[in-house]
Amino acid sequence: MHPKLLNTLVLITACALSTGASAHIGTEVGTHAEFGLLNGLLHPLTGLDHLAAMLAVGFWSALTARRAWTAPLAFAAMLLVGAQLGLAGMALPAVEPMIAASLLVLGLLVALRARLPALLAAALVGVFAIFHGVAHGTELVGAATVWAPLAGMLITTVALHAAGLGLGLTLRTRNRWGARIAGTVVTLFGSFLLLQMV
Repeated sequence: MHPKLLNTLVLITACALSTGASAHIGTEVGTHAEFGLLNGLLHPLTGLDHLAAMLAVGFWSALTARRAWTAPLAFAAMLLVGAQLGLAGMALPAVEPMIAASLLVLGLLVALRARLPALLAAALVGVFAIFHGVAHGTELVGAATVWAPLAGMLITTVALHAAGLGLGLTLRTRNRWGARIAGTVVTLFGSFLLLQMV
């Protein structure tokens, strides 16, 4: 990876960790006490931050990765890990800023078509997925059942990754501007969320 891009990603992450405000809606404990499978299936579609991140992971993977499923699978797996941490009451610092930073970084990666080694790409999206998962898990604290909504969230997450992969594969060789525009939109959205927290 180009050193300037790496420095930019590190700076974005550091800025996200330095702020503690919340932009994610619905992270209050017990918000979804009656959450079930259907609610879990729909939940990732109701938060634009999660929706954009999951699509961007698939989109970026399709544009740049030799094994396009590596990063999406890492995201889905670590999303579950993060959800378990949230359910266990573990408080990670700057959850909401890191979710916003994930959009900013993923948007940049899409717009620049940045190629990373498979393990680094998986680790990067995996770290971001933990924070997305903690936000989801915290919402489920006090719910009558957690496995049904978690299963629903995971199914929709994988479906969104697949949709992102499909879009990315469509634009991989046909339209370079489409990827740049999509990445820029996600980056601007992440920047907007971060600015709200300052």
